[in-house]
Amino acid sequence: MTQQNRRLDFVIALAAIGFLLLPWYRIENGFFGFGWIARYPGDSAVAPAILQVFSFGRPWLAIAAVIALCGLSARLLKDPLVRSSLMVWSGVIGIAYLTFEGLAISFGGWSWTFLEAMFGAMADGQPSMGAGAVVLGIAFVLMFAFGLAERGVMKGDAFVVGAISMLVFLVAIFVFYPIGSMFVGAFQDFDGSFNPDGFIANIQDTSIWSLDCLVGGNRCGIAWRTLWLAIMTAGGSTLLGLAFALVATRTNFPFKKGLRLLTILPIITPPFVVGLALTLLLGRSGVVTQVVADILGIEGSRWLYGLTGIWIAQVLSFTPISFLVLIGVVEGVSPSMEEASQTLRADRWRTFWKISLPLMKPGLANAFLIGFIESMADFGNPLVLGGSHGVLSTEIFFAVVGAQNDPSRAAVLALILLCFTLTAFLAQRLWLTGRNYATVTGKGDSGQHASLPKSISIIAHVIVIGWGIFTLVVYAMILFGGFVKTWGLDNSLTVEHYVRAFSVAIRDGGIAWTGVAWNSFWTTMEIALISAPLTAAVGLLTAYIIVRQRFAGRNLFEFALMMSFAIPGTVIGISYIMAFNLPPLEMTGTALILVACFVFRNMPVGVRGGIAAMSQLDKSLDEASLTLRANSFRTIRKVILPLLRPAITAALVYSFVRAITSISAVIFLVSAQYNMATAYIVGLVENGEYGVAIAYSSTLIVVMVAIIAGFQFLVGERRLRRENRVLAVTKSRPFNQEKSA
Repeated sequence: MTQQNRRLDFVIALAAIGFLLLPWYRIENGFFGFGWIARYPGDSAVAPAILQVFSFGRPWLAIAAVIALCGLSARLLKDPLVRSSLMVWSGVIGIAYLTFEGLAISFGGWSWTFLEAMFGAMADGQPSMGAGAVVLGIAFVLMFAFGLAERGVMKGDAFVVGAISMLVFLVAIFVFYPIGSMFVGAFQDFDGSFNPDGFIANIQDTSIWSLDCLVGGNRCGIAWRTLWLAIMTAGGSTLLGLAFALVATRTNFPFKKGLRLLTILPIITPPFVVGLALTLLLGRSGVVTQVVADILGIEGSRWLYGLTGIWIAQVLSFTPISFLVLIGVVEGVSPSMEEASQTLRADRWRTFWKISLPLMKPGLANAFLIGFIESMADFGNPLVLGGSHGVLSTEIFFAVVGAQNDPSRAAVLALILLCFTLTAFLAQRLWLTGRNYATVTGKGDSGQHASLPKSISIIAHVIVIGWGIFTLVVYAMILFGGFVKTWGLDNSLTVEHYVRAFSVAIRDGGIAWTGVAWNSFWTTMEIALISAPLTAAVGLLTAYIIVRQRFAGRNLFEFALMMSFAIPGTVIGISYIMAFNLPPLEMTGTALILVACFVFRNMPVGVRGGIAAMSQLDKSLDEASLTLRANSFRTIRKVILPLLRPAITAALVYSFVRAITSISAVIFLVSAQYNMATAYIVGLVENGEYGVAIAYSSTLIVVMVAIIAGFQFLVGERRLRRENRVLAVTKSRPFNQEKSA
């Protein structure tokens, strides 16, 4: 049996399972609850497609089976050209037909009036697609991919073609389809009819584009405020992240482990908690403000509320992300290049400026881009500290849930935000185009990194120590707030907030989770631990394809992946509700919609981190593996992944943390059964239960630190230098063996 036939047999098995065995439509109580088995297959709600056709009056599903049989009949053909063409066209037509019939037929019959006029009214419609339809759709995608591979696309590498096809398919469903649904709604009236008046009026709104601040006015428009804030935040977080990475890797700083922990803290905290801590520390009635007022005899001001306060909170929140992206890049700079520079009599400053820093450009560019997009999409910090200075993300939120209820305005603001992020993306691409930054090759690279210039070392230490002290003070305020009765009013110590949130009792010989926070806590942990590995896997696989493979539409594909990261979480949440609340894919109120949102919103961090790290890996490593007859999958598993451990850790940590701390998208997607921690904390804050909210947040911080440490232990460290390998061998050999040797 040939490799091509084995692959096609796998597709045949998938198609048979999807059409003949699995329930075709969505099961209300969830597929993995398995409560549907008792009614299977006689109930129309859980019957497979073949019974839906012959027993329950849904003949249109038979067309999908016919298309699948046409493609799978290629198993009987010998001519490779005819065989591959049949597979490719059957895959394309099958996916197109499943999409068409899912959109065209809803619960009550035809979704579009012209179809009803053509074919007449339907006696019955259909629910949303379920497990059977999803599996058959995957079979069509693989049929298309394997057909292309047999035609020699991507040198006939079925794994690469399959990965690209599946990623395009998933991005189309979970990125383009929701956002497209939202933008279509921008040109519709409340009854669904086409009406562009709202879009035209909002795009011309002077409150968006005003430049009064340049001619002595009070403020600029929302768009320019957001752009300026994003540039300042990206610049500040990138510089601070570089300072942290240099101190952690190029100096003898005695508290490096504590430094790494300190840089992680801001991203494992719900953003509104940081904003609240800054308010009680630096606000008009804050602790520091009152002390300064008493000493200097001046009245406290509201300077924190506005762009200044948002900038401080965002830099505090996003510097750790820059650090996680940059530390792997800084470690990857070749010591031999720095030694060669110093051998040629270059001093430490010239070596750093001409050799080390240019080789860090991929990481710096990616860190700036991530900081820029994060600032654009940030919702929690502007909501708490913005005051009357709104930004695009908060204006989008109020345009949808506020009294104005204007989806056209929300769509216009989202489009402006997307234009800004696209510009940053293109600028980053132009900066890096035509340059090679590979420093990790197949050859051993011994030696030590060059010492930092004294001036840079002093500046980096001052920045890191100062920012570290400021961060510790902020978090001391957060922890203190969980142990006082009423923060700022009654500061007597108590543990009642923790008891109310996380109390445990023994009942009937078992543990009873009696605390009010346990339900959302376990739900949050479950969804975060599911979505984090998926996000890392999809992100790094995508980075490998973008960096190592060349195919038509690669740049468009890369931008499409960044789109979900660039759109504010508020818009992502609303677009998911609009797209997945009705057939063909109904997921609202389930854990699946939360997992999908987290994976495809946070995946770009894994992509950017993987691209930055993979830019330093010489292609000869891949080529050597492929020359030794390893396939692409084995090359990734045995060669690439061990060298991408910093990027893997960054993707795992970030995706896990964001699944726990995200609020802007989650607030629209949670349900009574699946209530996430941040949504629950917002409810506590709205009810004035600040102590319980802070206690819950503090507990989440401790839990996330423990799980992040577990991620780092499981992934390990990459070893690039000879001294690392020699040290590992020395540790593994007993002393008496070394002596006898």
